[in-house]
Amino acid sequence: MITLRPANERGHTQIGWLDSWHSFSFDQYYDPKHMGFRTLRVINDDRVAAGEGFGMHPHRDMEILTWVLEGALEHSDSMGNGSIIRPGELQKMSAGRGIAHSECNQSPSEPVHLLQIWILPNKKGVVPSYEQKSFDKDAEGKLRLVSSPDGREDSIVLLQDAELYIGRLKAGQKTSHELKAGRHAWVQTARGAALLNGIEMKAGDGVAVNDEKKLEITTKEDAEILLFDLA
Repeated sequence: MITLRPANERGHTQIGWLDSWHSFSFDQYYDPKHMGFRTLRVINDDRVAAGEGFGMHPHRDMEILTWVLEGALEHSDSMGNGSIIRPGELQKMSAGRGIAHSECNQSPSEPVHLLQIWILPNKKGVVPSYEQKSFDKDAEGKLRLVSSPDGREDSIVLLQDAELYIGRLKAGQKTSHELKAGRHAWVQTARGAALLNGIEMKAGDGVAVNDEKKLEITTKEDAEILLFDLA
């Protein structure tokens, strides 16, 4: 069964410098029908204006993934990490027993477009950790494993039985993903348009997948797809 979550039905927060769409309940947006999917808790589709950003704020006991679609995002945290996240790079923070971080757009003129993703961890109170890797070319033309519980294929380690695949596909390309028995999936179209098992997905759309063995993706235009394979 495949259930579409249309982009225009998501929650929406707009506060001047931030334009954010929420696939699941977040902050002041609350919908009891959309509290997450399996261990996937948050997908925020954020656009941050030039020279603006999120000041230092705390998290705990959450796996936080950031994937930048356009622009560059400056990261700083209480562990002493500082970095710039650019398109094609995935950042992960295991917040564990507590971490504070800031995310800012230092460009004087260009906005940043990013997805911030929260996944519930399988362990609480762990020592916080940070990891960032580039998958810029690896995700071209296919679904590339970028995060997993065992770090295989040089993916980022995640404290949960969850896998994230990202594909940057040209118009007309096809790819597929097989789900093992008892597994579920959430597929998010970050950009472009595609067909998932014949169901049309536009930018910002998500789909919940249950009781399916194989997912067939065909792009209708250049697209960027995130696929979460979940227990």
